[in-house]
Amino acid sequence: MRVLLTTAIFWLAALSSAAAQVMILRSAILSAPQTASAEGSRPALRRALEIAWAGLPGIALAVLFVFTWRAMHAASPITLPPR
Repeated sequence: MRVLLTTAIFWLAALSSAAAQVMILRSAILSAPQTASAEGSRPALRRALEIAWAGLPGIALAVLFVFTWRAMHAASPITLPPR
């Protein structure tokens, strides 16, 4: 594939993944907190864990995109000029 096409596909995937992750986080943050049950659970802790678990895939995707970008633009022996 040509470099321009692969770069365009990469950024399209990155932006769509970022938009989806923002919407997931928005949903987790804006969802109505549940009332505490009789068992004495901590709703604030559960809410924080829910937001953390919603954000964890976004962090993993960001790391994956960084490594993918580096692999896409790594100089291969074929593309290096002869010495």
